[in-house]
This record gives sequence, structure tokens and C-alpha cells, in this order.
Amino acid sequence: QVQLVESGGGLVQAGGSLRLSCEASGRTFNAYAVGWFRQAPGKEREFVATISGSGGYTYYRDSVKGRLTISRDNAKNTVYLQMNSLKPEDTAVYYCAAGPLALTTMNTYKYWGQGTPVTVSS
Repeated sequence: QVQLVESGGGLVQAGGSLRLSCEASGRTFNAYAVGWFRQAPGKEREFVATISGSGGYTYYRDSVKGRLTISRDNAKNTVYLQMNSLKPEDTAVYYCAAGPLALTTMNTYKYWGQGTPVTVSS
């Protein structure tokens, strides 16, 4: 069983930065890939980025490449999402999720956090 808690969301102006954290319980955290997803008001949840258990593989949706960076510190059971050059269209609730493989589809992730809201003002 893995429990995930996101933090770091908030209100930021366009062009600004935020760092989201996803802290996990459990002693086998490095066995899990972790993905970040987001859901904007009135829209479906979508994939943002994923990282393998070792941290050696990462993958991003095209619209965030070069602006968002996913990383992890397995000693701290934490995955980060550094978000730079934020745009109003990045406004959403951001969720982290853990699963066996670093894929883009939601149904491959077994454990989910409650989400942290990010609002980017223009």
C-alpha cells in the first residue's frame, strides 16, 4: 500500500514558478514509477509527466517540455515537479500517482493523491 500527499500548489502570475512535491509512504517507493496528471475546470484529467522508479527515465507531454521538470529523491520518498514559465493554461488541480510502469495512461497507476491546485493568473 502506498499513500501519496501532494503539496506546493498555489497562485502565481504568468511566467512564474512553482515546485510541487509528492510525498509517499512505504518502504518500497523506488519500486514505483510516479506520474503527474492535471485536471482543469470542466476538462478531463490529462497526463503531464512521469518518472521511473530509479529516476533514470522521464517523459513529458509536449506542451510542458522545456518548462516542467520531474525528479525524485528516493531517500526522501518524494517526487517533485518543478514548473517554470507558467502559463494560464497550466491552471489545474495537479495529482501524483504511483504504479509499476512509467506510462502516460491513468489506468496504469494504482495509487493516487488528493491533488494540489495551481492557478496561473495572466
